[in-house]
Formats: sequence, structure tokens, C-alpha cells
Amino acid sequence: MPVPILKQGDALIASIQAALMDRDLVQLRDDIADQIGRFRSRGVIIDVTALDVLDSFATRTLRSIAYTAKLRGANTVVVGIQPDVAFAMVQLGLSLEGVTTTLDLEEGLAHLRSLMHQDPHRDR
Repeated sequence: MPVPILKQGDALIASIQAALMDRDLVQLRDDIADQIGRFRSRGVIIDVTALDVLDSFATRTLRSIAYTAKLRGANTVVVGIQPDVAFAMVQLGLSLEGVTTTLDLEEGLAHLRSLMHQDPHRDR
């Protein structure tokens, strides 16, 4: 099931609405990397609010998306990790180290705006 990616100003927003197969996560990674270049996006938000689990592959893929986006010139924020998901990730030793997370979409957009405002190259 492909994840829709919306363009909102300088940002891309991918809202994951259901658990994804591994191939769908890889497709999301590839689609985001492609769209960053196509739309010259400066930020990416991945909304996982609807998920009740993040397994090790999904966690690694989210990290990979963030690192790939950074190499393409965009900052990534993962939003909406539910409390039970966070507890399970800690128990399983899963980490989104180096990836910014926020409580919700509104906070994620505000964070990206603040980063873009600080970026001296944003008008390039």
C-alpha cells in the first residue's frame, strides 16, 4: 500500500496510516528521496500517529529516510510516536538516534520552519 506524500510549502508530508510491508517502506524511502529533488524540498515530515507498532525494519528505514533526506539537503522530523510504541521501542532497544521527533504534525511543522528560518542557504 503506497504512502501518499503531500507537498506543503518547502516540506513533504508522508502520513503512514497503517502498518506497511517492508517493500512499502523501501518504496516510501525511494519516493521521498526522489521528491526532495523534484520539488527542492527543505523538510520532510513522517507522521506515524496511526501506527501501534514500529518494528526493527521500520525503525531502521525511518532512520535511513532521515539520513538520505539530510544528504539531499532536507531535514526530517518523525511525528506522532504513540506512548506504547515508544515504550516498546525502548524495551526492544530500537532507536531513532539522530532523527528529530515531535509529538504531532503541528509541532513538527513548527520545528521545520524554525530550522529553515535559521538556514543561511534557504534562498539558494
